[in-house]
Amino acid sequence: MRSHVLVAASVAALAVLTTVACSTTPVASAPGSWPGGTLVDLSHEYSDQTVFWPTAETFTLEKVADGVTPGGYYYSANNFATSEHGGTHIDAPVHFAKGHPSVEQIPLDRLVGAAVVVDVTAASAKEPDYRVTTNDFTEWERANGEIPQSSIVLIRTGYSRFWPDAARYLGTADRGEAAVAKLHFPGLHPDAAKWLAETKHIKAVGLDTASIDYGQSKEYESHRILYERDVPAFENLTNLDRLPPRGANVVALPMKIKGGTGAPLRAIAIVPGR
Repeated sequence: MRSHVLVAASVAALAVLTTVACSTTPVASAPGSWPGGTLVDLSHEYSDQTVFWPTAETFTLEKVADGVTPGGYYYSANNFATSEHGGTHIDAPVHFAKGHPSVEQIPLDRLVGAAVVVDVTAASAKEPDYRVTTNDFTEWERANGEIPQSSIVLIRTGYSRFWPDAARYLGTADRGEAAVAKLHFPGLHPDAAKWLAETKHIKAVGLDTASIDYGQSKEYESHRILYERDVPAFENLTNLDRLPPRGANVVALPMKIKGGTGAPLRAIAIVPGR
């Protein structure tokens, strides 16, 4: 009897979790439990349309099985292959800082926390090579209050609206090493990266373009500044327009690849009061 009760309880719990995960309605929260609010998916899906850096191998899905087995039941399975740095993904500090954490070594508390969203869509629309400045952040603070210490800073350029059109999203649809010189999209100015890391001691930074550094970067200074200070980055985010300037909580969990310099990322935000 006890085993039947446990099975029933497990099924009921699974049903609740499934309802919460799939719902677009607000999720209630008891005091001290998981924060309530609306769940917002910040990740693009992986497919043959996924945007990758011009020199990176793209995503492939190989069908292994799909049909009814001799035993009479349906079974399906696939193999997949992908580069670390493509689609919505995380950059681990070791990507540009020798000896610093790889993906599986990033502390979990850097991947979960209160988020602020800084909107630079107007400037990015005027200048494809726009670099987000410290002044953008201090102006945000004048309107919204100080950026909290140990927060996750998300930068909305508006470029996710171009996904998956590589020509508009990256500035070129060409592939190969020669295409890198043709990249044009906004990124984070190195001075602002240093200010965020050293003044605000942020947990992580993310944006809705292909790189923390702008497309025409040759030295990848913002990458180096952040990663030398163990601040990971989330790239190719989406749906940042659905988040308030402050108040949302972010959970950004990558595939746990041992020794990985990056990994596919499923990031969500929990927006309270919706």
